[in-house]
Amino acid sequence: MSRNTEVASVLEEYADLLEAQDVDYKPNTYRRAASNIRDYPDAVEDLAAEGADAVQQIDAVGESIASKVVEYIETGEIEELAAEREKLPVDIEQLTAVEGVGPKTVKQLYDALGVQTLDDLEEVARAGDVQDVEGFGPKTEQNILDHIEFARAAQERELLGDGRPVAEDVRSFLADVDEVDRVEVAGSTRRWRETIGDVDVLAASDAGEAVGEALVNWDRVDETLDLGPTKTSVRMNDLRVDLRVVVDEEFGAALQYFTGNKDHNITLRNHAIEQGKKVNEYGVFDVSDVAGDAEGQRVGERLAGETEEGVYDAVGLPWMPPELREDRGEVEAAISGDLPDLVERPDVRGDLHTHTNWSDAELSVRDMLEAAESVGHDYVAITDHADGPGVFGDTGLSDADIREQVDELEAARDAVDIDVFHGIEVNITEDGDVVETSDDLLADLDVVIASPHSGLGESGGDQTERLVAAIEHPGVDVLGHPSGRLINDRPAMQFDPDALAAAAADAGTALEINSNPHRLDLWGSVVQTAVDAGATIAVNTDAHSASEYEYIEYGVHTARRGWAEAGDVLNTRDADGVREFLE
Repeated sequence: MSRNTEVASVLEEYADLLEAQDVDYKPNTYRRAASNIRDYPDAVEDLAAEGADAVQQIDAVGESIASKVVEYIETGEIEELAAEREKLPVDIEQLTAVEGVGPKTVKQLYDALGVQTLDDLEEVARAGDVQDVEGFGPKTEQNILDHIEFARAAQERELLGDGRPVAEDVRSFLADVDEVDRVEVAGSTRRWRETIGDVDVLAASDAGEAVGEALVNWDRVDETLDLGPTKTSVRMNDLRVDLRVVVDEEFGAALQYFTGNKDHNITLRNHAIEQGKKVNEYGVFDVSDVAGDAEGQRVGERLAGETEEGVYDAVGLPWMPPELREDRGEVEAAISGDLPDLVERPDVRGDLHTHTNWSDAELSVRDMLEAAESVGHDYVAITDHADGPGVFGDTGLSDADIREQVDELEAARDAVDIDVFHGIEVNITEDGDVVETSDDLLADLDVVIASPHSGLGESGGDQTERLVAAIEHPGVDVLGHPSGRLINDRPAMQFDPDALAAAAADAGTALEINSNPHRLDLWGSVVQTAVDAGATIAVNTDAHSASEYEYIEYGVHTARRGWAEAGDVLNTRDADGVREFLE
């Protein structure tokens, strides 16, 4: 695993501290560089080993930033960042996680009230001190109090996009350890939940201590938290990794136990109890003839445990995909034979939401088309931002810009052997209108995505009417990242999933699963509501770089968490099928 995310986070902290000191221009320069380093396909530490000149091959990384990257990789710190931390000794990442609190607000609160941590902020807000600071007031203070809990919860869970690569790396490493018979990712990571508490990995072995020692001695491990014959815990990339080791004959039972959420496992156990059986992490046991006072986890006749399939079969059920194990009716569906045939990654044939350097991305139209072809897509849509509120850096396109882009797109079409759709991502105003772009132009484009970019967060009240108005707009084909959330950073807007699903089904507008791991918007339970209502789902990446096309995997698994089958997803269709839907 590369250190790209780590380096990007350090640069983002530096940008926030500079902004807090009211420095012009530099903060956005550092944020753009951080974004490109995070998305860079190769390890930034490998470039740093070659020197600052090599680091500068990353877009938007100039000489000064490249030198700081090399300094950080070589020494573990950046001298200028340390100086900024001394000027403003606050946990700026933690504090700016509170909606409405930006870097400049952090400095004001530090100067006036000595606020350094989230606990400090909560204390002064509850005491009523914030509203007495110049430029603040009771409304701002209440907004802080309303969002403290969300910010605190965000500190406790990590993005799936950060945890899943670590889990896969650990699994791959342990698979090559001689003493390991089998190894799998478990827990919420295996269910592809959008956030995780830690990374769970399960191994089968008769030499548990040797397996644990192999892990703690791996040069990728930053810290050993615990080492034992059945459980070893380490820290990697600021993530806790828990390794559990069981004997091979109990591996399937343990994998089932450590994958399903608590409620799924309770429902499964209750189903087994009705049959005179017991299910636990050690296996499935027939306890119908066991005396009531008999104790022990392995009491009764052993029926299964070596494989997950055997565990479910022993209680009369088919195996259930991990994404479904959330206790949202999957056990009942399994009993009745109604489990869905879930969409799979190879089913998805294209991406209908991508960006280029015409708006807020780095690559040209041709570069993004060639990248789409290289990942195996049959088609792709270029959908840069239109003018409107909330677009990053005021990079939205006017009607004239959009029509001018047609020429470049037509020329780029000849360079690839895939179908290309020309589209736009328009912005939904807070009253539900699709703004700036003319209706005539929308009608001329292949695909129109309408997305909220302003008036976001839960504090704005119920946004159902606003989103439904966009869904029903005759020029709109797809509702993009409908809740506007950024996981662990900005809460989802409030809306009625049933109303959204019904409106989308009636209007023939697709609801997007935005596959970016920072969004995963919509999410499983809402996707399930949409599928049940007959709405169409579009699994898109919102790619702003070539590497982000790979995000599609996160979107597909989110669709699976929502019980979506291939037929529910727009971009499992071929290009002609997509055209038919869009027309």
